[in-house]
Amino acid sequence: MMERYDGRWVDSQVTRCAELWNSCAANPVLLDPRYSRRDHEAREIAYDAEMRAVEWEARHAPRSLAARAETQKRLIASFAQFAANALDLEPESTALLTRDFLPAGIEFARRAREFDGSLSQADTIQACRNAWTACGLQPLLGVPSGITPSILGYSLLYPYTDNYLDSDAVPLNAKLAFSERFRERLRGSVATPLNRHEAQVWALVALIEGQYPRGRFPAVFDCLLAIHQAQEDSIAQQRNGSLSEAELLRLSFAKGGTSVLADAALARGWMTEEEGEAAFDWGALLQLGDDLQDVRDDLKRGSLTLFTRAVDQGKPLDHVVLRLLSFCERVAARMRRLSNGSDRLKDLLEMSWRSLIISAIADAHEYFSPTFLMRAEYCSPFRFEFLRARRKRLASRQGLYSVLFDLFVETPGADSSESPMRREGSKSCIEAVV
Repeated sequence: MMERYDGRWVDSQVTRCAELWNSCAANPVLLDPRYSRRDHEAREIAYDAEMRAVEWEARHAPRSLAARAETQKRLIASFAQFAANALDLEPESTALLTRDFLPAGIEFARRAREFDGSLSQADTIQACRNAWTACGLQPLLGVPSGITPSILGYSLLYPYTDNYLDSDAVPLNAKLAFSERFRERLRGSVATPLNRHEAQVWALVALIEGQYPRGRFPAVFDCLLAIHQAQEDSIAQQRNGSLSEAELLRLSFAKGGTSVLADAALARGWMTEEEGEAAFDWGALLQLGDDLQDVRDDLKRGSLTLFTRAVDQGKPLDHVVLRLLSFCERVAARMRRLSNGSDRLKDLLEMSWRSLIISAIADAHEYFSPTFLMRAEYCSPFRFEFLRARRKRLASRQGLYSVLFDLFVETPGADSSESPMRREGSKSCIEAVV
């Protein structure tokens, strides 16, 4: 019998994840050194050398399509060299990045721009992060990796829905009305959109429906409704400042778990029980990682998370982040039990999850004890001060990197009407529902 991902199923997974979290020990061994000071120096030299090469290419971006294609090849080769030298990646892992994930990201950005030319670079990158998660899931589910209409549609829903619901400029009653209409659209309603924003959202749902007809793939739409419900619950309960740590954890697990569960459903259309639970765990982990990354901004906004709660209570984040690293290991162990996907891909995914946590520690350094920071820094291929300085420099050169972004997104040169996504109807969907 096909699994149905209703509220009862989600609640059972949240309970299971909470039990897993509570069983994770805050073990300092998880911060055992992996890099020496000399390692840091060598990798930082390599980082700066590659960034200088990237900046030079951006400043001298050619105009012709043929020349731009050659520039792209040089940039990808430069990234591969950096990955091998600075991140200790073996050739197979580097190939996964340069032949699978990078091309998928470029393809996604091109299709996003084709769908809506006014979409900002920041929104495109936000959506692309989800698309990469879906592309990482595809081989684990035994299907080829690549951007499909449904992955495009679901990933672009994030900037069109999350950012709208988070915006201070949108009145609460408008948010509630949109959320209700969006739920009905996910259930299959074809009501005429009220405005261009709704038309865009309706068109993205249509991309998913085009690849996965509702009658044949009910799990896909169960999962989309599950993430919608989790987002609504999170918004509603965030206004309650008296939430316990256990309640905060359940909200995070529901929102994150259902998000990646939907990615898995869209990757193949259905899941086994083991695959669904592994995807849910992955999402729960990523949600906590994102919350750690956003701790400073969340404190400013007054958003309540596991990490802002600890800071508000005057506690360093040492203990909770050690548990998060332990949780990461347990989630990775479950992923490794999946029968599909290469060991190298699974290594790369685990490395990316751990790197997310370590880089978040570097950024939110003021919320940790000096002893913890000293140990954590030797788990990073770069010194924390170096990472913060380069991130600041990157932020100051957004114009330069926008040129670089366009260099990839604006090339391939072929007539867009011949693209597979255009033939699937992605560009014309909005016109059909307005």
